[in-house]
Order: sequence, then C-alpha cells, then structure tokens
Amino acid sequence: MRLRAAAAALLALAAAPAPHPLDRIIADAHFDGVAIAGDAAEPSYVRATGNAAKGVRNSPHAVWRWASVTKQLTATIVMQEVEAGRLDLARPVSAYWPDWPQVFSDEVTIRDLLQHTSGLADPNEDGPDLPDGMPTFYRPPAARAATLGTMAYAATHYCAEHPRGKPGGGFHYDNCDYIVLGALLERMTGKPFAQLLQERIAAPLGLTLGLFEPGVAPAAHVRGIETGAQGEALGDLGTYGAAGAVYGTPLALYAFDRALLDHRLLGAAATATMWTGDPKLGAAALGQWQYSVTLAGCTAPVSVVERRGEVGGVAVRNFILPGTGHALVLFTRHGGFDFGEVWQRTGFAYSALSAIGCAT
Repeated sequence: MRLRAAAAALLALAAAPAPHPLDRIIADAHFDGVAIAGDAAEPSYVRATGNAAKGVRNSPHAVWRWASVTKQLTATIVMQEVEAGRLDLARPVSAYWPDWPQVFSDEVTIRDLLQHTSGLADPNEDGPDLPDGMPTFYRPPAARAATLGTMAYAATHYCAEHPRGKPGGGFHYDNCDYIVLGALLERMTGKPFAQLLQERIAAPLGLTLGLFEPGVAPAAHVRGIETGAQGEALGDLGTYGAAGAVYGTPLALYAFDRALLDHRLLGAAATATMWTGDPKLGAAALGQWQYSVTLAGCTAPVSVVERRGEVGGVAVRNFILPGTGHALVLFTRHGGFDFGEVWQRTGFAYSALSAIGCAT
C-alpha cells in the first residue's frame, strides 16, 4: 500500500505543470488580481489570485472595468477611420466638426487629441472637488446625468470651454481629449460610441464588451479597493465615455491585444503609426505609450507598448511587445498596488515582462 501511495504521489507530481517564473514574481510582490501572458491566440499563462469580493475568488472570466485602457480601443477606432481615408491625423477638428465651439477648433488636430497635446480643459482639475475627492465633472446631478454626462454634451461644453493653453504646447494627460474624439466619431458615423465599440472591435473578435452609460446603474463588475482598505470614491462611470467607460474580462483584453498584433483590426502601417512613441512627449504614442527597454535576461532592447488605467481602486496594466509577439495583461482591485515603471527597469511589471518578453 505504501509503495502504491508513493507511486501515485510521483505520478501526480509528474503530471503537475512546471512552475512558471511569473508565479514567483506574483507571490513575491503579493499581487492580488489577474495576470495573463502569452505570444499566441491562446495565452500560455493565466493566473488569478485573491478575492473579487468577500468569498468570491478573482477570475479571468469576471467582468472588470478597463478604465483608461478604453483609450486604446478608441485610438484603434480612430485609426480605422484614418486607414479608410475618412480622418487625417494632421487636420483640425473643425474640418470634420465645423461648429465645435472651442476657441482653437481650427488648430486642435486629431493627433493632438490622440497624443494629449490639445490644450483642452482637464476634468480632473474641475474643482471644487466633492467631499470624497471626486471632481464634480464625473458626478453630474442624477436627474440630468443622462444628458449632462454624455460625450456630446461634455465635448461642446466643459471640454470646449476654458482651455489650459494653445494646442501643441506640450503633453498633458486629459480625459477631454478622448471624450471629444468619442463625440466626433459619433457625429461622423451617426452611431453611438457603444455601437461602434461592438461593430468595430467586439463583434469581429467574438468578444463581449460593454460601455458604462451616464445616469445608468453600472453592470455587475469587480469593485476596487482604494489605498489601504478604503472603499472606492466613484462618480458616474458613464461620464468617462471614450476615455474610460469600457468594461469586459481580462481574457477579452488579451484577445484584443492579439488582434492588434495579428493586424485583424488595423493594417501594419496604421498600427505602426499608432504604436510610435514621441520621446519629446514622454514616449506618448496614440492612445498608449511606446518605448524601448532592455528587459532582464534580454540581449537587446525590446519595444514595449504600454497602456495603463485606473478608476477608483481598480488598476490595469496592458503591455504589448510588437517585436516578440508577447502580451501581458494585469488587473488588480487594490488601487495602491505598486507596479513600478518598466521604462525605468524596476518594479513588478518590469520583472513580469522580463519573465516572458525576450525573443527566443
């Protein structure tokens, strides 16, 4: 009996998957969330640690808010319009929206909006903040949220008023840039942005994606925790629009990354344009960042496309390595988690990328 038990234990050990380097990195960092990595249609690494709620384990199939990773999807739809010849990155918004009531409407270009050099007003500076620290822009009066919280309204009111400066004056991260892009896409196509999201990205890839709508109770999704153990200070998630209102599963985000790498949403030239960072703008590309860094164990620098998002306690990091074909998706509901900075070659995300990202 003892020999039989020992043999069974050896067989079980032999059948167990070999430990992945990411397992140790995740454990050492006390990362609590979902990590997905791979260089093919099916990810080679999928792990979920910790709880999504009391008694509910995290899952790669759970619905999470994607926060500002939404901008990556919006940029993709914009570049589809550029690829089709309906938009030109160098032309001003006024060429497509003649009555957009912004004082520099004939100078703010499509590229300015994509690359955050527009000089538009910044909703995150919309004071005075509410008692919980939420800028008032993101919490319109409930009775009128379905109107005041839309991209069409914000683009022609707050985002068109009191610019921070002239366009082209430098990089300033600003949700208004993508709210205006979302409103512009709606005007040009005659379709709500939620419909464009489905037709241009979700349906072609067989994904289930959603968009929080202003004034509507959000769909069930993983809720975050602010630094420490505080609950989230959330406004109306629908007010983020094309800048931050998408939700879906972590596996769906990995599938989106694969579609970009495989040019199933954009051609090679349009993708290269979208993924070219400008060193003078802190490596800002179009809807994401792009830079080169030498990962630990690699013999040469690797091109990294990075998109990050955070709303409330939910934080997301999305990495694409065009040269090696790898993608790394990270979701956590602990807003205080320190991902580190890949471009500085330090921290959790750098170690995680180094474990998967060297060309073989």
